[in-house]
Amino acid sequence: MSFISIFKKLGPGLLYAAAAIGVSHLVQSTRAGADFGHQLIWAVVLANLFKYPFFQIAPKYTAITGKSLLHGYKEIGHGAVYLFITMTLGTMLVIQGAVTIVTAGLAINLFGLPINASLTSAILLLISAAILVFGKYHILDRFIKFIIILLTITTLTTLICGATADFTKPAAPVIFSLNNKEHIFFLIALIGWMPGPMDIPVWHSMWSMAKSQDDAANVDLKSSLIDFNIGYIGTAVLAVCFLAIGSIVMYRSGIELSASAVGFSAQLIHMYTSALGHWSFPLIATAAFTTMFSTTLTCLDAFPRTLTEALFQIKPTANKNALYLKWLVPVIAGTLVILFVFTKNMKTLVDFATTMSFVVAPIYAYLNYRVMFSPAIPAQHRPGPILKRLSQTGIVFFSLFSLYFIYIRFISH
Repeated sequence: MSFISIFKKLGPGLLYAAAAIGVSHLVQSTRAGADFGHQLIWAVVLANLFKYPFFQIAPKYTAITGKSLLHGYKEIGHGAVYLFITMTLGTMLVIQGAVTIVTAGLAINLFGLPINASLTSAILLLISAAILVFGKYHILDRFIKFIIILLTITTLTTLICGATADFTKPAAPVIFSLNNKEHIFFLIALIGWMPGPMDIPVWHSMWSMAKSQDDAANVDLKSSLIDFNIGYIGTAVLAVCFLAIGSIVMYRSGIELSASAVGFSAQLIHMYTSALGHWSFPLIATAAFTTMFSTTLTCLDAFPRTLTEALFQIKPTANKNALYLKWLVPVIAGTLVILFVFTKNMKTLVDFATTMSFVVAPIYAYLNYRVMFSPAIPAQHRPGPILKRLSQTGIVFFSLFSLYFIYIRFISH
């Protein structure tokens, strides 16, 4: 299979990458490097490793069955579908709010908009809704490929240039400690969306179905896994790159990250331009903005799409197109309410959203583990001993860490 034929088949994996390479990378990975240097690379690597089998089942299940991962949940029992709906409703507004407010901050810096982040967010959400309603899947599929390639090239170039630049940190370095509550809270927020929230596998399976319908062809298992692995491994590598850039440019320079979306966005762009030169501002600002806009767009598509599919699993007679639009409106309205409350403190909103995703991660991990070994998956396509043990270890890791967070956050004094 040639590179060109592989590139043409790429789609859901890059949509996954677009959803993942947003807040988790541009914000959280950068913050990890800016606050603690290279000390948290182990957390980024472990999070990507433990989540791999739970994310991989999405394209595999859809390629084998031709159905979404939510159908696999229904086979476990209707309670699993209701649980998915409950968790989605509980997290979608803060997740959408977190990615949109960061996008708004970048838009203000890029275009010099004379309006605040809340109003900018409203405009971005309306533009995204118009694209989704009139453009459907193929707009996402074509738009994302260019953005991911552009961001990858600029990020790797910045890392190489930044590594050779002269930055000095006047203050004593901050040492990460598992005995420090604030450090633990940030670690949990980092892992919560590294490489993305645990409901992304459901989104991935929905995009795989959409690509199949858009191309009028069945989803091929081999191509789906190639597409997934390129997207997943690529986002893992970029996460480490963003952490390294944050460490090189900000940690070594003693710069404290801003809590506001506009302030943070300016600092993010400055990280790149300080390494590449001011000539790169238009390129970097455009790459960062389009990356976050793609995240806003993919998330805004994913929530109504997955909720529609979940209700369809419960009541197959439902009209999917009508349900999609009915969900899209409250997602936008609810997100704007969230944004007008958290406009001035982006970091609080981001940490809240990522922490919520971490707390529900063990539930998603267990459901996906059940699907891996469901009758719908032939024995030859089920996880081998290594992936099986990795899955079980991941469930234990996320469960114990979630319980520990609940203990230190709400019980311990």
